[in-house]
Amino acid sequence: LKPARLDPDEYEQIKTHSALGAQMVADVLLPKQVAWVRHHHERFDGGGYPEGLAGEEIPIGARIIAVADTFDAVTSARPYRPAIGWREALGRLREAAGQQLDPAVVDAFCRRHRGLRGSLGLRRIALRG
Repeated sequence: LKPARLDPDEYEQIKTHSALGAQMVADVLLPKQVAWVRHHHERFDGGGYPEGLAGEEIPIGARIIAVADTFDAVTSARPYRPAIGWREALGRLREAAGQQLDPAVVDAFCRRHRGLRGSLGLRRIALRG
């Protein structure tokens, strides 16, 4: 909830959440699913955490979670910035493809999101009415 950038110590503390999350779910998920939780902040270019895995070294489930998590993060308001719309968010995903995110997963997510958007919008309207 901090309204400003994290300082280096705070960022190091935040980076522990993926490993802690993996520990929390280790008794209820399959080992490969635990790895998805642990590695969802690895970057496709190898610059992520906790282990600096790159490309296909990152479990596919973690690469999928990373795209969904990034989309959720940029389309959700934060104390330090407003949310952005889905069109801009898809553009941000495409910009991060090959660096932060797996390009194939980004492409699949963007194609699927565009296909589902209309039907999801209709469901939201029906639920409100």
